[in-house]
Amino acid sequence: MPLRTKLTEKLGISHPILVAPRGTASGGTLAKAVTEAGGLGIIGFGYGNQERIDQEFRAAGNARVGCGFITWSLARQPHLLARALDHKPAAVMLSFGDARPFAAAIKDAGAALISQVQTVAQAMKAVDIGTDIVIAQGTEAGGHGATRSTLALVPAVVDAVRERNDEVVVVAAGGIADGRGLAAALMLGAQGALLGTRFLASDEALTSAAAKAKLVAARGDDTVRTRVFDIVRNLDWPTLYTGRALQNSFSRQWHGREAELEKSLPLRRRATRGQPKRTISIPQWSSRVNASISFAT
Repeated sequence: MPLRTKLTEKLGISHPILVAPRGTASGGTLAKAVTEAGGLGIIGFGYGNQERIDQEFRAAGNARVGCGFITWSLARQPHLLARALDHKPAAVMLSFGDARPFAAAIKDAGAALISQVQTVAQAMKAVDIGTDIVIAQGTEAGGHGATRSTLALVPAVVDAVRERNDEVVVVAAGGIADGRGLAAALMLGAQGALLGTRFLASDEALTSAAAKAKLVAARGDDTVRTRVFDIVRNLDWPTLYTGRALQNSFSRQWHGREAELEKSLPLRRRATRGQPKRTISIPQWSSRVNASISFAT
């Protein structure tokens, strides 16, 4: 039975559910499935790749889907936004960075602008640049995020946004995985929910079969919010944001020793030069409500 909210009316969908644009999991096939089920599927383009943009939109076929980027990475290759807009997405979601330089192009293309925020101050900035939908992301979320919990952040953002511009829709994210979570989000004043981890084990997700099995077997208490996976992969994430992933031997060794890890990397790379390549850590970000997956030695 459809559940009508300001989110469903804004996007023309039947259920107030959005799939988070995880670059490693949310491809065109998953986005299409979510849209056809009555929500809005959002393809994740992560750090950006022109070939993958075309590939995943093709996989979505004629389904009405959106797409999402990591904002600070998009700023380094802004041409990717134009490439995505050529495919006429229903919405574009921007997370982690200043969305202002991209807002006008998104709106002019007729797409809804979705801005993910982690603080009330960020929410106010998002409203002021013309954001249509604000995602209030709590720290329970998988992948990258900040420090404030979903339970406290969502109503604070709802109240602030309502006072600034009541036409802007607020959606909750972080640790939401079932009907209870959606009901709680609605009670907090949100008009829907963005789910990521819940979809990682779906048949349509890009996640590998082994990763899906680990996801189902693990629990939220197995996760850790840390910077070590970004450091070892040489990703320049702002220090405000850490990532929630499944603990493994690598994170247990280095979590809390980030400065030491950063100093050790040049030495470790020189020491292994010429040796067979070996995977150190490839995290699959996921929320605390269920689990997350990381393949590591």
